[in-house]
Amino acid sequence: MNSDKTAKPATTEKDSPFEAEIEQHDAAIAGRGIEIWVGAEPTFTKRSSESPEWLSEPLGGDKHPLALRMAGTLLEQHPGSAILRTVGRQYAEEKIPRWSVGLLARRDGNPIWPGPPDPLGEPSPPVEPQRLDGFWELLQQRLVERGWPCRHFRVSDPLDRRLLFRLDGKPVSNDEDPRLQRASVHTQKTPHDGLADPLAERGLMLVALGELELTPKNRALCVELPAFGRVSDFLACLEVIGLAASEAEIGALVLQGHPPPVDADVSWISITPDPAVIEVNAAPQPDLRRFLADQRELFKVAKTLGLSPYRLQYNGTVSDSGGGGQFTLGGRTPGESPFFVKSTLLPRLVRYLNRHPSLSYLFAPDFVGGASQSPRPDEGIRDAFHELALALWHLDSIPKASPEMIWGSLAHFLADPSGNRHRSELNIEKLWNPHLPGRGQLGLVEFRAFRMPRSPQRAVAIAALLRSITAMLAGANTAPGLRDWGDALHDKYALPFYLHQDLQAVFDDLAATGFGLGEKIKAMLFRDPGGSRWQASHAGCELAIEPAKEFWPLVGDVASQEGGGSRLMDSSTLRLQVSLRKISDKGPPLSGWRLQVGSQVLPLFGGQDGQQGVRLIALRYRDFVPWRGLHPSLKPFGPLQFTLSHPALEDALQATLYAWRPDGTPYDGLPQGLDAAADRRKERLVTRIVSREKIPAPQTPPEAALSGYTYDLRYLATPTE
Repeated sequence: MNSDKTAKPATTEKDSPFEAEIEQHDAAIAGRGIEIWVGAEPTFTKRSSESPEWLSEPLGGDKHPLALRMAGTLLEQHPGSAILRTVGRQYAEEKIPRWSVGLLARRDGNPIWPGPPDPLGEPSPPVEPQRLDGFWELLQQRLVERGWPCRHFRVSDPLDRRLLFRLDGKPVSNDEDPRLQRASVHTQKTPHDGLADPLAERGLMLVALGELELTPKNRALCVELPAFGRVSDFLACLEVIGLAASEAEIGALVLQGHPPPVDADVSWISITPDPAVIEVNAAPQPDLRRFLADQRELFKVAKTLGLSPYRLQYNGTVSDSGGGGQFTLGGRTPGESPFFVKSTLLPRLVRYLNRHPSLSYLFAPDFVGGASQSPRPDEGIRDAFHELALALWHLDSIPKASPEMIWGSLAHFLADPSGNRHRSELNIEKLWNPHLPGRGQLGLVEFRAFRMPRSPQRAVAIAALLRSITAMLAGANTAPGLRDWGDALHDKYALPFYLHQDLQAVFDDLAATGFGLGEKIKAMLFRDPGGSRWQASHAGCELAIEPAKEFWPLVGDVASQEGGGSRLMDSSTLRLQVSLRKISDKGPPLSGWRLQVGSQVLPLFGGQDGQQGVRLIALRYRDFVPWRGLHPSLKPFGPLQFTLSHPALEDALQATLYAWRPDGTPYDGLPQGLDAAADRRKERLVTRIVSREKIPAPQTPPEAALSGYTYDLRYLATPTE
């Protein structure tokens, strides 16, 4: 969205150290002669609403009006841009494609659209038939003057006035091709293999005009555009249409149809619906300075419209917006993608992500694992994982692998268990995919294991991490081979403690190769603002409780649910990390402390956090009974009552963690803000000091309940009929 002429935004004293590190990051990347463009897909929700479209549904309510207002606000900040209403995604059960509203701008700052504005949901005056006919005929004349032979005709369709022209100067025949009668792409299903324009593929560009009912109370003049192959042709056509519409004194005009072609000379931002959120596909930027400016702008616009990057639950939990927050890396052009300039880069990246689970789980939404939206290759079929190792080995042996070879070698393995290439930790469906018309060969790699960042600064910190790893791997192979983690992947690396240790190892790799991140950026990545964490202390020992990752299973099979936009998971199991640390020289040593949950003594594992010793374990338990899920005989477990004691002390700390308000009464609505949410989380932990006689008699946990670093309380539940 930002043009090269856009001045650097003014920095505040608070942000200037962070921005200085961003400048250093950009300089380090540029200094190695590596060009890595970065894009993002932020998602925003209306966190105070409990309407279906803001909880689970993709369409309905005020989503479309808000998207139009968002586009209008962005247009005000980038005058001369064009509003385009194009075709959004579509799933099998949906009858027509979803809406998509976009903003197209020149990166050099020059205007791209000289015509009348899009009404953007506001009522527009009706267009008299004579004026519409005048515009139609004038447009035909201007296209011919441009050197594009054109004829105009009418059909029986709401968009009844048609123009057929050629870009190559050849004459337009009068053949009555039935495709000239085609309906709008907005009113018919998108083919399974993607949106295509058979006429344009033959060099025939069909433009349709007419007055359409946009809403029950609003009609507007619409121009439906064909699929252009080159940006220069598309921009020239926009100019012709805009000038002709202005000359015909058209007051408002909607541009719709096929998505525009995009290259490094233009920026394209689209606003689309997804379950519970509005998704923004932001224009990629060549460096983080401009990426930060764009993210700030998007977050500010969303806030003015009452949209939020997160949700607040009744019990104070701060959750993802509901739509994730993916990042995309590529180049100025498809051929200049770093994944093609360095043909060994993508295989190295696959191996590096495999060896660092923190990059898969630490920044991910609540739902991770093999059935999630971003599964790792080693979370699927084991045979496929072994075949991936062979594919990487062969790619390493090719001095300069072609884009076709890179994509063909890895596409089958970077997919979920059903074969869906979109659902993968590394999504390469837009890298060099011959099966995705128009947008499959862009040289892009999408990183999907990321929840929606809660601030533009955090989004930029993640982008800096991904760009630095990519730059490092482009020059040196720091991932020697795939690692088979076995059960440790979903056990040890479910705990934040080990994920943070692994992330520190990534930081060390970057620093050793000249791509180290600044302290402000690293702190932004380590810190999870609004994250749930409870702590209580007794005699110099701190008990800390925080969420760990849980790998929710699919209910049913993948194949039967793959056609829909979402799949059914059993999310009733939660996992917590429970840890002990010394916070004072007073009191007994850490090794002698005992921690119980109920009467069960927890077998804590030792760890080292810098100079400080830590003892910790993960707890799994059922939080609620799902309406449809696994284990029908399993009751919820809670509240969790912890007892921290030491043989040398006469009293102990008893801490009870509730899932809800401790007195069981309902909340009076959702929290009004992050501070109110923090207060609700805090009140859910109730502590008291008890004498040794009141400590529950310790019991040895059943052997089946303990596996690796995890103690599964579900094995203690009494089955019900």
